[in-house]
Amino acid sequence: MNVNFNGYGENVATFIADSALTEAGVPVKISADGTVAKCASGDLFCGICLGVRDGYATVQLSGYTRVNTSAKLALGYTKVAAGASGKVAANESGRALLVVDSATTEAGIIL
Repeated sequence: MNVNFNGYGENVATFIADSALTEAGVPVKISADGTVAKCASGDLFCGICLGVRDGYATVQLSGYTRVNTSAKLALGYTKVAAGASGKVAANESGRALLVVDSATTEAGIIL
């Protein structure tokens, strides 16, 4: 792709990481006051975990990000939710997000 969306509208916050959240790049949800956990398949997510350290997680809540996907996502506003294995998947009950580029295993989305 000849254009770059990195940094567009990016908004990141720090949360307490649930003990089961150990990896970056996965969709997360609020699991308790000020705490995020890795989503299960079908969960609506609040953001994408950018990093976990010392019991805290940085979570991107808005802006452009790249995510691993279960399959190629339709471009434009597409309803998505957490998929299996920490991926994002199309889901009719999901949240409509803007998909700006998509391949078989990853996509660029604007949260």
